[in-house]
Amino acid sequence: MRWNDNRVLELFNIELPILQAPMAGASTPEMAVAVSEAGGLGSIPSAQYSAEQLLEIMASVRDRTRRPININFFAHAMPDPDPAGDMRWRAKLAPYYVEVGLDPACPLPVTGRKPFDETSCEVVEAYRPEVVSFHFGLPPADLLDRVKATGAKIVSSATTVAEAVWLEEHGVDAVIAMGFEAGGHRGNFLDMDMATQVGTMALVPQVVDAVRVPVIAAGGISDGRGVAAALVLGAAAVQCGTAYLFSPEAKIPAVHRAALMNARDDNTAITNVFTGRPARGVMNRVMREVGPLSDLAPAFPTAGSALAPLRSNREPAGVDDFTNLWSGQAAKLAERLPAGELTVSLARGAQQALERI
Repeated sequence: MRWNDNRVLELFNIELPILQAPMAGASTPEMAVAVSEAGGLGSIPSAQYSAEQLLEIMASVRDRTRRPININFFAHAMPDPDPAGDMRWRAKLAPYYVEVGLDPACPLPVTGRKPFDETSCEVVEAYRPEVVSFHFGLPPADLLDRVKATGAKIVSSATTVAEAVWLEEHGVDAVIAMGFEAGGHRGNFLDMDMATQVGTMALVPQVVDAVRVPVIAAGGISDGRGVAAALVLGAAAVQCGTAYLFSPEAKIPAVHRAALMNARDDNTAITNVFTGRPARGVMNRVMREVGPLSDLAPAFPTAGSALAPLRSNREPAGVDDFTNLWSGQAAKLAERLPAGELTVSLARGAQQALERI
């Protein structure tokens, strides 16, 4: 396959301009290996693993492929303790506990995601991945310099032109232009106002015009037509997430898979009730009744602790009331294929669409 803009292919040493989104809790090492072996860029989300687990997983991945792999990290700042806010959140959820027969005052599990830190940096230095990507901005400069010293290419997500320019100024090798249509957590870090977030079709060409580094389009891209549209707008590659959730390599609960199968263009929404940070998912009961965006939700990543017992209670019964059902707005367009086959199909579909144009 031939492409007009080969900058991302050359930057990452891959064959197809298709990146698999690093979806914590859903993507798997098997998915990443399949995508990379197919010629795209597979991704491992660090947020769901301890440092020891991540090192073991990366070693197993390297045993199965010598092709480039991306490791993704969160770059958020941990919030200060807020006992009063936590109590208000628990009080809001207390009626659901009573409804399902749980004690509203029961001890909560420790949940959350650690930001990129010294330990994370040591993992990168030990494994030396070809690509390191970040969500929610970038880590402190001293840690970022150490990542660059390993030879890894640096990528991060921008949801506005201002964020893309900021990322370029701080040394990224490529920018992911993440449109409002994307599933999962928004990558925003300069502005938390969801009312002014930008769609992919509007965002990508403006980011392309504003930065010199290659741009990777994300959000609402689930088939070859979407890939072609992003490339025509000036993107050098695309990042797809929701489409890969239909693959057998995805690790998601049955209620999530069922919600994806019935996802439409108009039944997803941005919510903060599951983690404390805006993310797009299929609408369910807790989103409708508590959110979708709630001022009571504790700051990321602490909001999920109080929902965890409710999810554990209802999910095995096939009830998705308290499960985060991450999905973009174009789930219905995705093919139901293994991850490797999907990667090739997305690229071929894009070439066919471009030829028609």
